[in-house]
Amino acid sequence: MLIETELTPNPATIKFLPGREVMGAGTRDFASPEDAEASPLADALFSLGDVTGVFFGSDFVSVTIAPGAEWSDVKPDVLATLLDHFSANMPLFAPGSAAGIMVPEDDASFADNPEDAEIVEQIRDLIDTRVRPAVANDGGDIIYRGFDKGTVYLKMQGACSGCPSSSATLKNGIEQLLKHYVPEVTEVRAV
Repeated sequence: MLIETELTPNPATIKFLPGREVMGAGTRDFASPEDAEASPLADALFSLGDVTGVFFGSDFVSVTIAPGAEWSDVKPDVLATLLDHFSANMPLFAPGSAAGIMVPEDDASFADNPEDAEIVEQIRDLIDTRVRPAVANDGGDIIYRGFDKGTVYLKMQGACSGCPSSSATLKNGIEQLLKHYVPEVTEVRAV
């Protein structure tokens, strides 16, 4: 089995491609060792010590390391962990749990105004068809959180979370795209 790697715009994150499906549907972000307890793979990656984030995409795993850690030291252990996991066809999540289901946190979501339903539908469609596929190529994901008085709220995950260029991506890429197609959008903010 060969696991390919790709650099991401975030120098602390590398995208690992095992050549097979990782998540059948959706994505899953692990931002702490406590989150990772739901997944034997994420737990094993966090146990390496320098790993501070794990993200499962459709056909990739993005791994983020701590500031000061060097990929030259961590990458062989990450590759070995991924190779062992996927070669043995181990489960991605602990059996008997609903851990594979990612439920948005209530405190980070905004209740959309029913009068804005058509605008919200346009925003969600653009994010799902144009933004998320492009961001997945960089090892991350962007989740819609709400629309309020012209402002779109998005949550960045995986390689996008903490990436030095994420604010430029939001302002120069996503915000311009949404403003172009949905004139009611005046700003995009990360939550």
